[in-house]
Amino acid sequence: MTTYLKNIFEEVGNISLFTLRFFKEVFKPVFQLREFLRQCYAIGYKTMPLITITGFIMGLVLTIQSRPTLIKFGAESWLPSMVSLSLIREIAPVITALICAGKIASGIGAELGSMKVTEQIDAMEVAAINPYKYLVVTRILATTFMLPILVFYADCIGIFGGYIGYNIHGSISLYRYFSDMIEHVEFLDVIPATIKTFFFGFFIGVIGSYKGFNASNGTASVGVAANEAVVLASLSVFILDMLAVQITDLFF
Repeated sequence: MTTYLKNIFEEVGNISLFTLRFFKEVFKPVFQLREFLRQCYAIGYKTMPLITITGFIMGLVLTIQSRPTLIKFGAESWLPSMVSLSLIREIAPVITALICAGKIASGIGAELGSMKVTEQIDAMEVAAINPYKYLVVTRILATTFMLPILVFYADCIGIFGGYIGYNIHGSISLYRYFSDMIEHVEFLDVIPATIKTFFFGFFIGVIGSYKGFNASNGTASVGVAANEAVVLASLSVFILDMLAVQITDLFF
């Protein structure tokens, strides 16, 4: 048990040092803008089909499952606002972050891990290229800025899925549905949910990069790095969400 706790604290310390190095490197020239944009495309655009399917199903299922209960209490008219608030505040940010933890963190961990094993990172250092600046900083920045965009996209798709789900057993116009939603969704509902997605993206990028950048020698370590990146990134999403809920409850 003592050894297990020691390993946990050692891992947390190493990740903290890895994160501090990011803040030291991010403001130093040369800025790798081209690689950053390439990572934004790979992380954001290529993840959109999966987010589209997931977001639509979230809104559809939430509406279909909630409708019978609201009908019992004579509150069917609250369905658009209830679905929208649930998606915007909690469901869409967390589910989207978990999808990104599975797809993006594992991809970064496997990619950097394979580069470490095949000594490509060492070759970059020999060529006087800062591998941390080129490989890690660009990926962390890309996940930090792209995840909020993906969450906003998931919100929109999920709300539209809720509209389709409402019309399976009922009938409401698109204008009426969005009017009811906008009437009850306030700006303060969006701000905390948006702020925490930046932290979700940042930690997903940090953990994926850390696991890949510090992979051990041997091809088996690539799979281990990808697997540990997914597990640790998913766990960090839940911990950050718990903290965000507590802070939101205090100040909002």
